[in-house]
Amino acid sequence: MATVPRPARPSRAVEAQEGVKDLIVRRGLVAGDPLPTESELMEELRVSRNSVREALKALQAVGIVDIRHGFGMFVGRMSLAGLVDELTFHSRITLQNGKNHLANLIEIREILESGLVERLIELGPEADLTPVADVIARMEAEAPIGPVSPETDRLFHDLLYRPLGNPLVSQLLGAFWDVYYQLRDQLGAPDEPPGDVVRRHRDIYTAVLAGDRGAAVAAVHAHFEGVRNRVARIGG
Repeated sequence: MATVPRPARPSRAVEAQEGVKDLIVRRGLVAGDPLPTESELMEELRVSRNSVREALKALQAVGIVDIRHGFGMFVGRMSLAGLVDELTFHSRITLQNGKNHLANLIEIREILESGLVERLIELGPEADLTPVADVIARMEAEAPIGPVSPETDRLFHDLLYRPLGNPLVSQLLGAFWDVYYQLRDQLGAPDEPPGDVVRRHRDIYTAVLAGDRGAAVAAVHAHFEGVRNRVARIGG
């Protein structure tokens, strides 16, 4: 009978990583709270200084630990920066290979926003969309003199979904936006006239304000039509 190989034991550094995460949870620490010193972690986790440093470096890379030289170590704040870098890189290399990974990301974002506008409508009058109206006015001021700025476009989507009170929504949409923006040179100039860009955003806002789910979802799809066409142009 064949002997089943035993799974490899995690390295001391990996054990230290899990130890630090467990410590954060057990002590009820939150983002921004100070962490024990290296020496205190060595004693608490019963590992060497090298293992602690290796663990902290790995945890810093994924945003769990924030090391501020001269100030100490803290529980990190959630960030999708690593995800953005990875998605941007793989989108760029798939474009070179005649595929279009970016189109898949755009599809995911479109599906996400289609659901978000429905959730927003469910809030009814509780959703204060006044800041969104201000952004549309800003778009209307930009359109006659040039393209709507990426910052204004991004602000529209950020403020539109803010009443949902879900910070992950803003972070996820921001991550998709960052990938799209970093690939702007490959994407080239927008196909849509600035006036059409303004109109498509206004249609989303108007439909949500009216509580019309069908029109809101249709407006989201229409908004992404220009984006899809722009991405398809380079997809091969």
